[in-house]
Amino acid sequence: MQEDAAPLELNVDVAHPARMYDYYLGGKDNFTADREAAEAALQSAPEIRSIARQNRAFLRRAVRHVVGQGIRQILDLGAGLPTQHNVHQIAQEIAPDTRVVYVDNDPIVLVHARALLTGSADGDTRVLQADVRDSAELVHREDVRELIDFSKPMATMLVSVLQFVPDKDPEEIVAPIREVMAPGSYLVLAHPTHDFRTDEVLKVASTYGQAKAPAVPRGKAEIEALFGDFELLEPGLVQSPLWRPDGPLPEDLDRIWMYAGVGRKR
Repeated sequence: MQEDAAPLELNVDVAHPARMYDYYLGGKDNFTADREAAEAALQSAPEIRSIARQNRAFLRRAVRHVVGQGIRQILDLGAGLPTQHNVHQIAQEIAPDTRVVYVDNDPIVLVHARALLTGSADGDTRVLQADVRDSAELVHREDVRELIDFSKPMATMLVSVLQFVPDKDPEEIVAPIREVMAPGSYLVLAHPTHDFRTDEVLKVASTYGQAKAPAVPRGKAEIEALFGDFELLEPGLVQSPLWRPDGPLPEDLDRIWMYAGVGRKR
C-alpha cells in the first residue's frame, strides 16, 4: 500500500462523521466526542445502526458489480475508517490487479489505514488526505493519477459522504469527477433522504450540526440529478437494501432513509 506521508494533526475533541459511522458499526476507532454525538443521533433515530450496516452491504454489492464488469481502478471519496470488507479487499478478491485510491479528510482515517490496509501482491492501494470539496483539483493530483488512469474506465465511490458538505452545492463536487471519467466508467452513490421519516431525519441532521458535523439530507430528485447524463443501472435510485439484494430484505426496510444507485457513463 502507498500512502500520503503528510504530517497529521489529530483533533479528537470534535465529533467526526467517519468515527461516528465506525461507532454505529460497532467499531472501536472512535472517541468520546464521537460516541456522544452518535448516541444523540441514535436517540432520534435508532435505525441509524441498521442504515449503516445496509450502507456497507450496498457498497460491497456495488464494488462486486463494477469489478465484475471489468473495472480495475476505483476512487473512493470519503472512504472513512477501515472496517471489514473494505473496497480494495472486495475488489482484489475478484481481480487482484485492481487499483484503489482512498480519500478522506480525517487524519485519523489515514493513521488507521496506514496501519491496517494492505493491497494484494498484484493490486495497489493508496490512501490520501484530501477534502471532497476540492474534487476539481483532486482528480488532477499527481498522486491520484499515478494509480488512476482517467482515460480508461474506472469507478468513483461517493457512498454516504455528500450530505456532509452543506456549504457547497453537491453538483459542483460531482460534476468535475463525472467530466474526467472515461466512457464505460461507473459512479456509485448513496445519500440520506428526508423523503420519509422526515421528523426523525431532521432531528438527526440537527444533532450532527450541534456536533459541528452538519449534515444535509436531500430528496430523491436532487440525489438522482447528481448522476448527470450517466445511465442509471437497474433498479435505479432506490433504498439501499433494494439495490440488487443478494439476501433477505431487512425487516425495518421502511425505516432505511438512504437512497443508493450506480450510474454508467455512456
